[in-house]
Amino acid sequence: MSFDKNSIYALLNNKHIHFKYTEHRPVYSMEELDALKMPADAVICKNLFLRNSNGKQHFLLTVPAATPIDLKQLATSLGSSRLSFASAERLEKYLRLQSGLVSPFGLLNDTSKSVIFVSSKNLPSSAIIGIHPNDNTATVWLTFGDLLSLLSELKVEVKLVEM
Repeated sequence: MSFDKNSIYALLNNKHIHFKYTEHRPVYSMEELDALKMPADAVICKNLFLRNSNGKQHFLLTVPAATPIDLKQLATSLGSSRLSFASAERLEKYLRLQSGLVSPFGLLNDTSKSVIFVSSKNLPSSAIIGIHPNDNTATVWLTFGDLLSLLSELKVEVKLVEM
């Protein structure tokens, strides 16, 4: 099964996770999302799908949009070899997502549990974050803590690092 927007909403309801969502026109970049003027009290997150130098480890990085990303430093923090962006083919293979749809909810599609979720230690669990529901026509609002709890329950490996 591949989790789409409606099945993610159903899963969150089923798990009694409080969330809201905003439907909007398709967005393919952080700049396009910024133009939508989302709620100011939430943390819009950017998501990057990364791989190590030999392609044997994959990471989904979710951090506040304003967080600068130093891939060399991140690799050191993760104890990994050099990191780079994973290809669209790898994104499809591991998360069953297309480019422009990268989201932590893509980890629901990773039945082999091959992808490690990475985020910032500095993001409070009470922070309301905005992420795509595997579809760039909506943004889901939930607490970072609820996302971490869901990923943990689904046996996704989570690493929180200094950013």
